[in-house]
Amino acid sequence: MKSKVLMALCMTGALVAHSATAQETITVSGSTSVTEVMEVLAETYHTQNNNTFIEVQGTGSSAGVKAAKNGTSMFGMASRELKDSEKESALKETVIARDGIAVVVNNANTLDDLTIENIAKIYRGEVQNWSQVGGENKPIVVVTRDTASGTRGAFEDIMGLKRKVNGIKVSAISQRAQVGNGNGVIKTIIANNPFAIGYISLGSIDESLKAVKVNGVKPTSEAVAAGDYKVARPFLVLSKEGKPSPAADEFLKWVVSAEGQKIVSNQGYVPVK
Repeated sequence: MKSKVLMALCMTGALVAHSATAQETITVSGSTSVTEVMEVLAETYHTQNNNTFIEVQGTGSSAGVKAAKNGTSMFGMASRELKDSEKESALKETVIARDGIAVVVNNANTLDDLTIENIAKIYRGEVQNWSQVGGENKPIVVVTRDTASGTRGAFEDIMGLKRKVNGIKVSAISQRAQVGNGNGVIKTIIANNPFAIGYISLGSIDESLKAVKVNGVKPTSEAVAAGDYKVARPFLVLSKEGKPSPAADEFLKWVVSAEGQKIVSNQGYVPVK
């Protein structure tokens, strides 16, 4: 009898030990812009919580919203405000950072300042030569993001690049524009074409290209935080109310904590706290 009790206790102890070391996987998908900082957050969190694994996939903001709605990911990521058609009462929005959208040109381009009006004209195809906006007599090669991109959606809203066709809002960006899927692709195109112009997440700027001032304001985290740089948008994490696991909920709380927000700042984005 004693041996059976002892065996039961041992089995219980084994179950407790297994439970204590149980692994948790948190799935996050969506905006490629948010992915860049989310990967750093996920890696840092995992080093502190070895049994929690965070899988991050950059699939685009629209896909991220859908993933959060249908539960294919615990969290969705979006780098823009939600559209009216995407909003629903059960969808929880958490702002984890704010980001500027930098308008970028090749390092060989002598121009360093553009107005919002001129940028809009360039993207609509109304201005096709750099000399029309104070640059050299060279053709402008317009580069944009794909239609599923949250960065593109935010850029179009800020720049007034939407028009109505049969009562439906559609993009006003010139169909001659080259399309790049992700910040990395845009950067490569701009860095290799002296006549190109594009836009990327502020946190993605490096020495391979040049970010121009917009309305005389340089794109910096400080300018975004102060409200001086107007080409900015939120980084959202989305989830169904009550759906994330306790481990997922703890991760999100950590992201918006002082420690998580310090990482956001270190990555070149504007913290929300």
